[in-house]
Parts: sequence; structure tokens; C-alpha cells
Amino acid sequence: MLTATDKKFDINKIREEFPILNQDIQGKPLIYFDNAATTQKPKSVIDALSNYYLKINSNVHRGAHTLAERATDAFEQTRKAAQKFINSPSEEQVIFTRGTTESINLVAQSYGRMVLKEGDEIIISSLEHHSNIVPWQIVASQTGAKIKVIPVFDNGELDMEGYKNLLSEKTKIVAVVHVSNALGTINPIKEIVQKAHEVGAKVVVDGAQASPHLEIDVQDLDVDFYALSGHKVYAPTGIGLLYGKKELLEAMPPYMGGGEMIKDVSFDVSTYNVLPYKFEAGTPNIADTVALRLAFEFVNNLTKSDIIAHEQMLLDYGTKQLSAIKGLKIIGTAKEKASVISFIVDGVHHYDMGLMLDANGIAIRTGHHCTQPLMKRMNLEGTARASFALYNTKEEIDTFAETLEMVIERLR
Repeated sequence: MLTATDKKFDINKIREEFPILNQDIQGKPLIYFDNAATTQKPKSVIDALSNYYLKINSNVHRGAHTLAERATDAFEQTRKAAQKFINSPSEEQVIFTRGTTESINLVAQSYGRMVLKEGDEIIISSLEHHSNIVPWQIVASQTGAKIKVIPVFDNGELDMEGYKNLLSEKTKIVAVVHVSNALGTINPIKEIVQKAHEVGAKVVVDGAQASPHLEIDVQDLDVDFYALSGHKVYAPTGIGLLYGKKELLEAMPPYMGGGEMIKDVSFDVSTYNVLPYKFEAGTPNIADTVALRLAFEFVNNLTKSDIIAHEQMLLDYGTKQLSAIKGLKIIGTAKEKASVISFIVDGVHHYDMGLMLDANGIAIRTGHHCTQPLMKRMNLEGTARASFALYNTKEEIDTFAETLEMVIERLR
């Protein structure tokens, strides 16, 4: 496992930590550029999963025996690590969920149904993933609230004047993505929050794509809710978290009922547990939660500043290389971007490109990226998307660009 004392951002050492990268696909060395969909896992995370089942497997919080104590301690250590990772004021404001989607649904159904009434308004943006659209449509249909959408410019940046014009005393919730999974746009969250708070609205931020690429400080951002997924930040799938301001979480009813989230139960009435357990019904995803701590530690040992610098270099270099390809158009050219390049090629379908790149060992994502309204706004069926992570290299981008040119030539 890499430690803070290792040489700063030694890309070869970093890549050694990811066993999956050392393989051939279709007879070619794997180049993995599908990191916006999910990241690969370092050995420390994989070992943590194995170690949990080999040595400490037990349910948490409810046992007096040694294994239960070990499992509970390992589980709660991750909550402490998560608190530091996002700079939450307290551990009790970190709620474990299955990921960003569940976190947003929790806020929509618990907080949203509690505060929304007919005629109230929810503002989302044109950049949203379906997981930050559909939950609000559901709660709007349940409460009579209305949804309004922040426009987006052709370059992928939000129309902030348009946003300000949407805000009113009717606005109760603003739900926006921190970093667009489809275009890489980094939204001005602090400004969005400030303007929302001026009219008394609460802000929910989808931080799935931001968590591996940006410093996350929920106190500095002053967000009311912040959601992220572990598998976007080198942890296992099926684990994520929701941060919320304490006074809001305490006022909200439980999202699900069952074990762990209760204090006392009778057939007449039940009383609920304290934070964060009020929102963590049933046996949690213990092993993946334990492994999440190792992912946070891996990122922290490299430092976010070095990761950001490396990924910015990859983004700049990749943009230059792909822009030189005849007929290729990059979709999403915001001034502030994370390491995502979405593109189309004249006369070539994105899906065909993806298949032929895979035949050469290169993994990218094609399609609408769960952002169908955004694709419609851009008058596109979909795009090809290359997304970079801390273990990717300039040499991989060179191979990608050369192979892509060959693929385009064959498909035309």
C-alpha cells in the first residue's frame, strides 16, 4: 500500500497498486478510460474486503462477542474517515447508503415530502444525471410541487443568470450536480448555494463525480445535503454516503423502517434511534463500508492536490490530442472541467467507435450517460466519453488517439 512517505505521485508505483490494469484485453494492454462509470480498486481496498471476511466477519452494533466488536469498530472507523474526507462537522452527520442514488432518494422522500406542498418549486439543472431528476419527479407528483430547470449553454456551463431568475419564495429545494458525469463541467456550487439560501431554499448536491477529482468541504460549500458513491472514488460498489446539516437530519422522518433505526418498539408505537442510525435500517453493507476507509486513505496519501494536478494534465493533453483528429468534436468545453472528454465524430456512430476501441483493448463509455435530457438539449443521441483517473498516463492517451484515428478511418 502506498503511504504518505512514498515518492510524490510516482505513476508507476500507483499503477502497481491496481492489479486489474496489468492485463490484456483482446490481445492488447488494457487502457481503462471509463472511470466516470466506475473506478478500479487498489490492492489495499481489495485486501480489506478479503480480510474482513477472513478474520472479522460479524454483524455490527448488536453483539457482545469479540468479532462483533471488531466489525463494529472497523465499520465506525470508516465513518470517521468519511467525516474527514468531506469535512463534516461531526460523524453523526455521515449516513451510509448504497450510493448517490439512494442518498438523493432519501432526501427527496424524507426531507422533500416533509416540506413540499402544492405550488412549491424544486430547481434542478440541465446537467443532471437521471438519479438527480427522477427522485424529484416522484416527490413532485406526490406533493404537487413543480420542477424548474436551469438552462445550460452550448459549452456545457450553467446559465447562472437563468438560475437566479428561477429563484423565488416558492423555491424550496435546489438539487444540482457538482461535476457533470457527461461533460465534466464543474458547477459553481458555492454561488448556487448562496443564492438558494437567500430565498430560504435548501441545496442538495450530487457529488458522485466530484469526490475523486475535487477537494470536498461541505462546511465551506455550506451545502445542506451532499451525496457521493464509493465506487467513483476507488472503493467497492454498493456503498456511499449522505451528509446533511444536523438540524435538518434531526427533523426528518426515517426513510426506511426496521432494525437498528429504532430505540424502542411496541405494537402500538415505535421511537427512533439517534443520528446517524435513524437512517440506517437493517444490516448494513459492512464489508464494503470497511473497505471504503481504505479508499479514502489511498486518496489522502496521494493528496488531492497532486491528483488534481495530474488529472488536469491528462485533461489538457487529451483535449489537445483529440482536437487534432479530423471530424472530431468535443462536447462540453466549460472553463472549469474535471477529467472527462465527451466527443462525437462526423459520420461515425459512438457505439461503433466503442466496440472497435474495445477490440483494441481500450475501454470508454458510449451512449447518453444517464443524461437523456442533456443529450436532447445538445441535439445528440449520445456521445463517446473518455474519463481519466489518477492511474492513467499520457502514453495511454497517445495510444488512444492513434487507435481512435484508425477506427474512424475504418468506420467512415
